[in-house]
Amino acid sequence: MQNRFSIPLLLAVLFAWLGASPVARAQWETKQINGRDYICVDGMKKFYGFDSIKRSGNQLLLDKVVMAKNPRTGKVEKQGVLMKLQIGSQECLMNGVKFVFSYKVEDNGGRVWMSRIDLTKLVDPVLRPNYIADAGNFKTVIIDAGHGGKDPGATNGLGTEAGYNLDVATRLKKILSDPKVGYKVVMTRESDRYLTLQERVQLANRVGENAIFISIHHNSGGSAARGLETFTLSPIGVAHYGRGLNASDFQMRTGNSHDSGNVALATAVHGSLLTLLKEPKTEKSYTLDRGIKRARFSVLTGVKHPAILVECGFMTHPYEARLIHNEAYRNTVAKGIAAAVMKYSKAVSKGSAANP
Repeated sequence: MQNRFSIPLLLAVLFAWLGASPVARAQWETKQINGRDYICVDGMKKFYGFDSIKRSGNQLLLDKVVMAKNPRTGKVEKQGVLMKLQIGSQECLMNGVKFVFSYKVEDNGGRVWMSRIDLTKLVDPVLRPNYIADAGNFKTVIIDAGHGGKDPGATNGLGTEAGYNLDVATRLKKILSDPKVGYKVVMTRESDRYLTLQERVQLANRVGENAIFISIHHNSGGSAARGLETFTLSPIGVAHYGRGLNASDFQMRTGNSHDSGNVALATAVHGSLLTLLKEPKTEKSYTLDRGIKRARFSVLTGVKHPAILVECGFMTHPYEARLIHNEAYRNTVAKGIAAAVMKYSKAVSKGSAANP
């Protein structure tokens, strides 16, 4: 799929598109498929103002052209939003950013259907970030460097995850706390010390004012596994990524109060990192996009602020291990997250939503 413009513009363009003219209400056509509520994708054209919906085999493209300011040039340009759905798949691309749905997109009666929970808890917050009423007006960023002390996290012959996490977190703090940027930064740890997951949650929740929470990690897996992953808390009734539903998945968690803010923050961070982690001349990516996913990690379930966990590469992949060990890579990751925080802050201005 050819992108209309670079990934960092995604939230900026969506904000311009949806902020400039209110979206129309739609009469959503719904039905039960496999015991779950689904919504016909045809209704998205009117509700979100897409110019066209085109189907080719098992692929569905939703397209919208808008006029928006390019943050890099300052010029107002013709740009676009392109959403790609694959029938029978849980993967969705929005301007090149991969999202992993909770349930597959279905063909039923010759028409395409998306689960209601994916539309309301993932697609809608991304397409209408300015409608998230409880996400804006924050000036505090809580940075959680995962692992530490007696818990080194993933390890290889070059270093430890705990060390790399702290290095990226420290670089991120320096950028965000610069007086020209103006954020207050709270670190869960600033040295190689051990904190339980509950201690991290308690520390974050002692921040009384509006804030966001970013947990920084580096992944592990087989030697072939590589790429970026960003996690948000699974909504109520959605399983932890990679496993089936269990009874506890239907319990309301503290973090579920910010389901919409969580996914909008994840979109900004994930897209920003994908864009910056490219070779300057060839635009070839240094990494792979493993997508924005849902999980029930303790730091996501318990924190009362919009929260994400970002995996900045695989310690166990030969190439990515060397990348992570490179100071320039870690500095770029910190810059990417910092830029995303500022874009997210702009995108989630107050508004009132009429949910699908």
